[in-house]
Amino acid sequence: MREFGEFANIDVDRFLNGVESQIARTGRLREDVAGLVGRAQDEDELVSVEYTTEGLRALDIHPKAMRLSSSELAEKIKAALQDASQDLQTRVNAVMGEVFGEEMNPMRFVADPEGAMSQVKSAEAAYKRTFEDVMGELARIRRGLE
Repeated sequence: MREFGEFANIDVDRFLNGVESQIARTGRLREDVAGLVGRAQDEDELVSVEYTTEGLRALDIHPKAMRLSSSELAEKIKAALQDASQDLQTRVNAVMGEVFGEEMNPMRFVADPEGAMSQVKSAEAAYKRTFEDVMGELARIRRGLE
């Protein structure tokens, strides 16, 4: 008797435990990420920025910065904001690596879209094989009932 391909080998208990574990990890991730703060300061220590997942949390400008031209100050603010945003991204990546493990870290696909597409294609191929196996088995059963 022909099996249902990869579908027949699924350990349902293990699969459900994995789903429950993933849900718990996602809840933990939400809490951990909510508390993260990216920080940066320009090299002259005139502008300090704190950035969270909700956006800019703090912008501190030293009184000495008022001696700068408006364009110089604007550039320092933009650079510090960019650095704080990058710091936050680094922290988010680290937390996601801890929660999901480096192999399953969804953030790795941001840096490697080709790797993400490769995994999508691999999953698609596995789905097609399973679908074809199931449909073949159903056709065999239908023929047997006729």
